Amino acid sequence: MDGLLLDTEAPAISAWVRAASALGFEADPEIPRRTIGVDAASTRAIVLEALGPDFPYEEVRGVMRRIIREEAARNGIPQKPGIAPLLDHLAARGIPGAIATSTARELAEWKLERSGLAGRFPVMVCGDEVERGKPAPDIFLKAAEKLSTPPEQCIGFEDSPAGIRALHAAGIKSVFIKDLVEPPPPVLALVWRRLDRLDEAIPLIG
Repeated sequence: MDGLLLDTEAPAISAWVRAASALGFEADPEIPRRTIGVDAASTRAIVLEALGPDFPYEEVRGVMRRIIREEAARNGIPQKPGIAPLLDHLAARGIPGAIATSTARELAEWKLERSGLAGRFPVMVCGDEVERGKPAPDIFLKAAEKLSTPPEQCIGFEDSPAGIRALHAAGIKSVFIKDLVEPPPPVLALVWRRLDRLDEAIPLIG
């Protein structure tokens, strides 16, 4: 969802930097970039490994969330290019889609509402609903199960290395659309197709 359907990754990194700085900490944007696509527990572990166990993670995260919510309340959350034509094509063909996001459900639903995408997906599986987050395959396997579709008959869209690895582990063909992070070559080797925007996938679907 974040960075793929919604243009939220860069604003979130900016908000994290501002939140850390406001609390008196040097804020390297490379640290939150490492957390793109992973679940909450892994994000916390990455940050504390980089900044030490005394870093006030929850306090900084709380300030970051407030900044994000205030800006989204003023300006909404922009969609990534091509999502509307792709969803319209899927709807016209009667092909259901699912969101499989590392974000917790309450926040994910709020983001979809602010972006205008609420109600466009019949299935959503969130990071607080699976035991293991990406790069484990759990979230994609659960989404395929809810769609009543074998994983090998699904196509998964991802912008993060962790998500690509999770799709591969689930046996789902992956379409990579870059947002902020270029995966390393071994991860890119797992990708079925690479596109620049979501609506370029329409010919793949038919």
